[in-house]
Amino acid sequence: MKFSFTGLTDPGLVRTVNQDYYYTDPSGRFFIVADGMGGHAGGQEASQLATEAIKTHLQENWESETASDELMEQAFEQGNEAILLDQHKHPERADMGTTTVVVMFRQSQLWFAHIGDSRLYRSRDSKLEQITDDHTWVARAMKAGDLTPEQARSHPWRHVLSQCLGRKDLQKVEIETTDVQVGDRLLLCTDGLTEEVSDTTIAYYLQSDLAYKEVAQKLIESAKDNGGKDNITVVIVGVE
Repeated sequence: MKFSFTGLTDPGLVRTVNQDYYYTDPSGRFFIVADGMGGHAGGQEASQLATEAIKTHLQENWESETASDELMEQAFEQGNEAILLDQHKHPERADMGTTTVVVMFRQSQLWFAHIGDSRLYRSRDSKLEQITDDHTWVARAMKAGDLTPEQARSHPWRHVLSQCLGRKDLQKVEIETTDVQVGDRLLLCTDGLTEEVSDTTIAYYLQSDLAYKEVAQKLIESAKDNGGKDNITVVIVGVE
């Protein structure tokens, strides 16, 4: 399979610092999106540290005999350790952390892993599917039947994460596979997009005939038109 892709990030209309970070492997082997937390005391550093550590581990061990799920798990552990080390060196950044979503095409299979509320979507045959489940308080409440999706969208605790990178008590990262077909479009994004833009609008642009770069720009413009209160990052991958 051949993959075409693009990535774009924007600070939005309110934040003065962009704490999002992303990476697209030039060969199309893997893609990373991260959304840092901690304000001026580390959010920007956390997302970059995690992304660079994950990228480096995948690059250095890509041709090894390590199983793909183990390779992904190791990469996330490296990302977590990079933040913890920086926290130790810079106590003023002790509360920093980051969400992360990673997609990896290895040994003819698509693997993905995430932590926090950065998401992976798949658009196929005019249908948009959210592949990842948010690691948030409201997501757990919805699963338990205590909140409706409408209530969750405006709940004051919707940004409270149950997991993130940058914690000593990091839980085991969920690593899964999913199938891909020619014509699929994948979207990795931070909550700066999903907080402002509906799934209907996301589906509309992903299913359009626009070039990937234009799709990314349209999605970011839509988030800004609806308030742009957070940093916005999108990575689009097309299976051709």
